[in-house]
Amino acid sequence: MKMRRLAAGLAAAALGATVVTSAASPAFADEVDPDIAGGNTSLTFDANPEPAWRGKPIDLEGKLSVQCAEDYISGFVSVHHADTCKKQERWHRLAWKRIVILFQPDGSGKWEYVDTIRTGRNGYFHTSVPARTSGTWRAVFEGAKWLEPSEGTDWVKVIGHRHH
Repeated sequence: MKMRRLAAGLAAAALGATVVTSAASPAFADEVDPDIAGGNTSLTFDANPEPAWRGKPIDLEGKLSVQCAEDYISGFVSVHHADTCKKQERWHRLAWKRIVILFQPDGSGKWEYVDTIRTGRNGYFHTSVPARTSGTWRAVFEGAKWLEPSEGTDWVKVIGHRHH
């Protein structure tokens, strides 16, 4: 089912449709217990440098976290490396989760699939891509069992070649 959902998401991205689905959507029907609320996730995302030089690398990086709450982080739901929250901790970073990177060039209404990466053991993710044209970068966590989807976007202006 996960491969089918990923393939459907990538096909939707290629057609310019939104990849993010809510935890209550039919795509997740086999994974979500209606009596258990999903964990509230947060995805921070940054694309830099801004502006970027055409042909030079753009770093895409961010962090995926889940909100610590007694009804979610309780030992009943085990999230890899996030099954407990320390006292006074409001957010806990999520390890080894899949993040889909998309790009929408300025003037285009379509999202292009770029890459799928995973968060590291500390919840952070990073990749580099060559700057082609100005547009919006998007990082998407499609959600998981008992975890709501979340996403972040960042617009980057790409400028011409550097003169030596």
